[in-house]
Amino acid sequence: MSGRIDGRDAARPGAGDGRTSRVVVLDYGSGNLRSAERALAAAGADVTVTDDLAAAAEADGLVVPGVGAFAACMAGIEALGAGPVIAERVAAGRPVLGICVGMQVLFEHGDEHGVVTKGLGLLPGGVTKLAAARLPHMGWNTVVAPAGSVLFAGLAAGSRFYFVHSYGVGDPAALAVAGARVTTAHHETDFVAAVERGSLSAAQFHPEKSADTGAALLRNWLATLPTGD
Repeated sequence: MSGRIDGRDAARPGAGDGRTSRVVVLDYGSGNLRSAERALAAAGADVTVTDDLAAAAEADGLVVPGVGAFAACMAGIEALGAGPVIAERVAAGRPVLGICVGMQVLFEHGDEHGVVTKGLGLLPGGVTKLAAARLPHMGWNTVVAPAGSVLFAGLAAGSRFYFVHSYGVGDPAALAVAGARVTTAHHETDFVAAVERGSLSAAQFHPEKSADTGAALLRNWLATLPTGD
């Protein structure tokens, strides 16, 4: 991981202009909605939790949370009709942050208990059960971020984040070929801990539950957003 960078002003949304970024946490029936809301507000954002797709489309930043099963999260996204909104934001270069299963659904498919469910297909590859004897992978773990990472800028090597999952993306190669910056973690095997590609960012861990390191990551993400009037 890169060394510490002093980016305090850059890490505060609207630093110097008196404005804050408008962030929507998408409510499609899954995710730590209020925890994410509180963490983003503490990081300096103007946060709304809503299932309003117009608000999701127009926000400066969109957060896609998710907990539980891949198939259930995709069912909620499809029932709300949110897939096209997320995809259109990414195509237009408008910031999106996926968290936990909200990261996983950005991939092409998820394979849980032998059932394959189509994902949003915004990132290449699929989500499968981690090749580990001890599951779920639950608790604090270090990550290895690539050079040039925006999400992890200023965070010291050895910083820990909070994970709760049994499934993940085990092969970062396709992501690297697609031009993504890939952060990895290790739990008996290496897996993808975070992805950054253009306006699309995602974390397998829960930044909203990761204390100071998670707060720093959220501030880094917010610093990439435009600021509302």
